[in-house]
Amino acid sequence: MPNGPEITTLSNGLRVLTTSMPTAQSAAVALFVGVGSRDELPRTNGLSHYIEHMLFKGTERRPDAALISEAIEGAGGGLNAYTTKELTCYWANLPFERYETGIDVLADMLQHSLLVPDELERERTVVQQEIRRAHDSPGSYVGELIGRAIYGDQPIGWPIAGSLETVGGMRRDDLVAHLGAYYLGSNCVLSVAGNVTHERVLDAAGRHLAGVPGGMKPEGAASHWGRPEDYIQVEPRELEQTNIALSMQAIARQDLDRYALEIMNTALGRGMSSRLFKEVRERRGLAYAVSSSVSRYQDIGTLTVTAGVTREHEEEALRVILAELRKLVDEPMPDEELQRTQDFAVGTFRLSLETPMSVGQRRGNQLLQDGAIEPPDVTVERMRAVTADDVRRVAARVIGPAQYAIAVVGPSATADELDTILSGA
Repeated sequence: MPNGPEITTLSNGLRVLTTSMPTAQSAAVALFVGVGSRDELPRTNGLSHYIEHMLFKGTERRPDAALISEAIEGAGGGLNAYTTKELTCYWANLPFERYETGIDVLADMLQHSLLVPDELERERTVVQQEIRRAHDSPGSYVGELIGRAIYGDQPIGWPIAGSLETVGGMRRDDLVAHLGAYYLGSNCVLSVAGNVTHERVLDAAGRHLAGVPGGMKPEGAASHWGRPEDYIQVEPRELEQTNIALSMQAIARQDLDRYALEIMNTALGRGMSSRLFKEVRERRGLAYAVSSSVSRYQDIGTLTVTAGVTREHEEEALRVILAELRKLVDEPMPDEELQRTQDFAVGTFRLSLETPMSVGQRRGNQLLQDGAIEPPDVTVERMRAVTADDVRRVAARVIGPAQYAIAVVGPSATADELDTILSGA
């Protein structure tokens, strides 16, 4: 197991987090910024993601993208980034003795990116191609549609990459203003995990990141609860498969029921032993892929079931999924299933923390979004403490006809027919 995390806050508010894993051959360096698509305006939806792309395009010291990638790859490492609804993360994975190269490059990108107008135009096309690719992938696009269906027209429901129109309308001033508002020391966490020491990482962070400005980010708008009017989103396409996403508003990141929800979700749709896999695929042969997942944000969340079925099986599969959801509310989970589910949830959680990258990501994310890091043993203890009554309680909070939203991409029943099935009529 990794050693306990060490945390120091620089004078500009930036938190430096290290996790020492002395036997590791690598060091994972991640720079988290607390900004994502929910921090945008309708006109600038996708701006956080666009900035993520642009910070790879050249800095004052490394004036083109090749010099940035060569600095990391020349050290034997890899470099990438991602944007979510609530954060942006830039990361590098390197041999442990080269960790400072990762800090140097990420700090350079964060503070000294050129945002050259010609590069901005070239990358605009790249981002728009990424949006088109997601649209052309039914499995990906149904995920975008379910965001609209479950949240409606509010920032938490907008697509992370934005639209062709919003990306097409963004200007350099928009990027500069967004960087100035959110890329602040108090809104950043540097997480380094691997064969490193806190003292050396802190020294490097002090030298490379002291220039990140202080200040506080703007306060974002709270999410609106309640199913929106357009809770059924259907995009008919001539495909071999109907892609379904069924979602319910669930609970926020720090809700006390989060452990019970994790156990409930695991029983419902994680793995080949889950209820959905056994009933929808194994017993009835209605789908090749069927699963469930949980998303938890600062003030809201979702439970979502996804499946790919043929058009002739769409209604039957949906009814079977709804029946399995209702069982979670109506029937206590048997002791044997609860034990097996907890074993699987705990085991997969333990296995997810084997590498410096996974540990550094988890801890950096928690420190940025929750302000504290929960030790793995505490997480395990709380999952083990979940009872069958806890599962039913959280199921009753989340599941029910008035909560269901659905998105479908492919050949589909009509919205009215789907609504009838959702309502149980």
